Amino acid sequence: MKPANSLTDLAIRYGFLVLMAGLIVVFSIAKPAFMSPQSGVFILQSVAITGILALGVTATLVVDGFDLSIGSVATSALMLSAYVQVIWGLGAVEAVVLCLAMGAVVGLVNGLLIVKMKVPDLLATLGMMFLLVGLQRIPTEGNSISTGMVLKDGTTATGTFSEAFLMLGRHRIDFILPDLVPLSVVFLLVIAVLIWVFFERTRHGRVMYAIGSNAQAAALAGINVSGYRILAYVISGVMASFGGVLLAARLGRGDVASGNNLLLDSVAAALIGFAVLGAAKPNAFGTAIGALFVGILLQGLTMLNAPYYTQDFIKGAVLVVALVFTFALSARRGRG
Repeated sequence: MKPANSLTDLAIRYGFLVLMAGLIVVFSIAKPAFMSPQSGVFILQSVAITGILALGVTATLVVDGFDLSIGSVATSALMLSAYVQVIWGLGAVEAVVLCLAMGAVVGLVNGLLIVKMKVPDLLATLGMMFLLVGLQRIPTEGNSISTGMVLKDGTTATGTFSEAFLMLGRHRIDFILPDLVPLSVVFLLVIAVLIWVFFERTRHGRVMYAIGSNAQAAALAGINVSGYRILAYVISGVMASFGGVLLAARLGRGDVASGNNLLLDSVAAALIGFAVLGAAKPNAFGTAIGALFVGILLQGLTMLNAPYYTQDFIKGAVLVVALVFTFALSARRGRG
């Protein structure tokens, strides 16, 4: 029995990492250019925004919640940052601050709906998602926002995207090779470390895990369950809005269709994180690895010219496998 249990433990702990390494090998053999620096930069750029949103989702998963509005929050931040600079003529600082404030407000409203109004988290955040999808299109009547665009009154927008703002999404720093690592990846790493430290090394983080495990017991222990759950949704909203800012800075325009896949990719990364190193719980490290996995998978499929309509299917299949590793094998270990 012991060897079997040891093999099960190894499968739970390292199975997903082996799967990711296997994908890298397969893609590299099929397309040698997959291992090129250019391919790596593209993967890192796509991972950065997905990972930041996924870390926000992770915060809500920790308190046994879920946020379906992150994609629409990110797209709303993308549109708002473009509107503030191109239409209002304000600068990068104002755009970023307003977007982060918007994300915090949306998160606060989500939290209040769920905690105070007792609306189920999926329904509350789903309603917010539809609200934001419609709201972000009203000021421009569904049109994208770009420098020099013609406004509804027939005049031309005089504002432009600040160079400092565009740098957030386009600047690359020297690492091994010149201009290799996108600045947005540095943001992801810093945020991931901060989220990891908060949840794994601080009292507040441990309290939020306790709420996710048993909210009633946490309340009986004198913990402010409502306040911590609201905080989780505020964190999610801020992370989503910052991801939208980075996307706007990378594109240099406000495109309402640019964030269509953000929700699915971010949720996939957060849930895949459960399987990393057998954590079987939401965690920042696993989420970052999950985002990297999603980026590797999509880049490999793109380089293999896989039809775009098959990518979500393959991504879903991998997610199911990851969750099987997490829950089925963890349950078996618990019985053993």
